[in-house]
Amino acid sequence: MRVGILGSGGVGMALGKGFATKGHDVMIGSRSPSKQELKDWLKTTKGKVSTGTLAEAAAHGEVIVLCPVGEAALEVIDLARPINFVGKTVIDVTNPLDFSAGMPPGLFVGTTDSLGEQIQRKIPEANVVKCFNIVGNSLMVDPLIKGEAPDMLIAGNDEGAKKKVTAILHEFGWNSAIDIGGIDGARWLEALAPLWVRLASKLGSFDIAFKVLK
Repeated sequence: MRVGILGSGGVGMALGKGFATKGHDVMIGSRSPSKQELKDWLKTTKGKVSTGTLAEAAAHGEVIVLCPVGEAALEVIDLARPINFVGKTVIDVTNPLDFSAGMPPGLFVGTTDSLGEQIQRKIPEANVVKCFNIVGNSLMVDPLIKGEAPDMLIAGNDEGAKKKVTAILHEFGWNSAIDIGGIDGARWLEALAPLWVRLASKLGSFDIAFKVLK
């Protein structure tokens, strides 16, 4: 599978490495595709990997992973060209975190709307699935904690896209993908992110994840 990663920070490089090591053809898109961090990533990542502009990465991907900082998400889509998203599964990893009052962060959109919904409205012919936003990048791939795999919560309008993302999660070592419904569910997944930060600060580690028991 060809995967386009839009975002060249820690999340983008971690997920890009994960996809590449599972045998996928990965291109990370960036505003600065020749920056040193990406050169280092290319040297140290095994598999079929490349870098390019945001538009090149979006065109490259059969699946697109959207993972810039939340406040830049809609601008990144414009730079990547909305036409490149048509008919594709878009894994939305963004969070609308607001650090204007310091730590812990709040949300710049929430309760009655979400960044996930704004992204879906921005690219209505794509199939957006909220995923990976409730853990740190160190646990997005092979997320074992004390030998146990956590659960990932996902939300999106298209059943086929959610099945595709569920298959990716199983490939990445997640215990299960729990589908909480349509993309409006992103309101509550995004609200988990500030809670996750509070938990991590209290516990002294960001290597934490959620597991649903029943």
